[in-house]
Amino acid sequence: MNSRTATKDSKTAEGEFGSLVATAAKIRGRIIQLSHQARTPHLGSSLSFVELLVYLYWNFLKICPEIAKDPARDRFVLSKGHGITTLYAVLAERGFFSQEFFEDYAQPGSPLPEHPSPNCVPGIEAATGSLGHGLSIATGIALASKMNAIDYKVVCLLSDGECNEGSTWEAALLAPAYNLVNLIAIVDYNKWQATGRSSEITALEPIETKFAAFGWNSCRIDGHDFSQIESALSMAKKSDKPFAIIADTVKGKGIKMMEDDNNWHYRIPSKDEVDSAFEELGIKPL
Repeated sequence: MNSRTATKDSKTAEGEFGSLVATAAKIRGRIIQLSHQARTPHLGSSLSFVELLVYLYWNFLKICPEIAKDPARDRFVLSKGHGITTLYAVLAERGFFSQEFFEDYAQPGSPLPEHPSPNCVPGIEAATGSLGHGLSIATGIALASKMNAIDYKVVCLLSDGECNEGSTWEAALLAPAYNLVNLIAIVDYNKWQATGRSSEITALEPIETKFAAFGWNSCRIDGHDFSQIESALSMAKKSDKPFAIIADTVKGKGIKMMEDDNNWHYRIPSKDEVDSAFEELGIKPL
C-alpha cells in the first residue's frame, strides 16, 4: 500500500455526499464573507481545502464540542495557519463556539485571531502560521499517544509550500521510526505558493513517492472529491505505517473568478464580489 490513487467509482459527491456538498458551500460563503469583513488575505488558500475539512469533521474525526478536552479525542493540526478561516468556519458550524464570535473576527482582542493560537476557541490544538512546523507538532502529539497508551488519531493538514521546509521532512523521518500508525498527513496540493507556482520554486514531485521512501504509506487523490477523500482516509485508518494523503486541489476552489488565480493569495473581495460568490455558491448571505 505504498503509493497509490484512492478511488471509489460507486459513489458521487452529488448523491451520497449531497449534505457534505451543501455544507462545503456554506463554509465557502463564510470564508469569503470574513475576508471581506475583516480585510484579511489568504482567501484562495482557505478555499482549497474546504472538502477535506468538511469530511474530516463530519465523517472521520472523533471530536465534538462535548469532548473538546477529552484526552482520548482525535486531534487535528492545521499546519497552514494562514488558512484558519476555514477551520474557524467548520468549528463554528459543528458547534464548538458561537457564530457571534465572527462579528469581531481578526480584530484586536478577538478570540478568533488571524492566525490561530492555543485555546483561543475550543477545537484549536496548536498555534500555527510559521510554516513548516505543523507536522512536527502533530508527530509529537502522535508520539504522546503511544507514550501515554491513549488511542487517538492525529491528522495534520499542510500546504504544498511547507514541503519546502526541512522541518517537515525531519518529522517525516521521525514518524516511521516510532511507528506512528495513528498519524495522517494531508498535503493541500493547490500548486501555488505566495510568490509563484510550487513546481517553479522547489522540485516537490513525485511527492507521494517521497513520503513512501521515508517509510510512509501514501496515496494521491482529488482533494475536492468526497468519495476519494473517504477512500483515502479509510486506507489511512487501516495503515500499518504513518499515512500521507496528497490531495490535488485548486486554489480558490468554488468561485470561478478566484480558481487557480494566485492574486487571491492577498487580494480582498469587494462587496459586489462577495454577492457574486454567494450567488454562484447558491446560498443566502450568512
